[in-house]
Amino acid sequence: MSRIGRMPIAVPADVTVDIAENNKVTVKGPKGTLERVLPSEMIITREGDEITVSRPNDLKKMKSLHGLTRTLLNNMIVGVTTGYQKVLEINGVGYRAAKQGNVLNLSLGYSHPVNMEDPEGLEVVVEGQNKIIVKGIDKEKVGQYAAEIREKRAPEPYKGKGIKYADEVIRRKVGKTGKK
Repeated sequence: MSRIGRMPIAVPADVTVDIAENNKVTVKGPKGTLERVLPSEMIITREGDEITVSRPNDLKKMKSLHGLTRTLLNNMIVGVTTGYQKVLEINGVGYRAAKQGNVLNLSLGYSHPVNMEDPEGLEVVVEGQNKIIVKGIDKEKVGQYAAEIREKRAPEPYKGKGIKYADEVIRRKVGKTGKK
């Protein structure tokens, strides 16, 4: 059995979970509403304030979908209660971020500024000039947008300049040495 798939999901009191046909799940909570169609082969049952996910048989595909379905459902519940956030840091001389309305302006050493518009359902906060916080209720969207921001100038290994995640460790390399 899938160890993750077997674990029940606790549903907080202020969250409502609706399971429609074809496993269309709608989760409503204090931070908002999330909707997703989960794999229809999985059996999602609710007993009181707990949700369990079970699989119909032990085929390889069903085993792989079991843990995935449970994790996606749990991520939705965590998203509408506490939400998700990713913190990015900008390192480099002259590199900075600023916010104008719902547009993120990045100065990353290019000949032009990079402007990125916030996706729907996400909130981007700039602290100081070198810290960007992406917040939202959908874990997938938060991670994707943070990755798109990082992609504009990924950190390089020699000086460590670029945009990195706050918890990311950049493996540094030694530069060239002169002639002997």
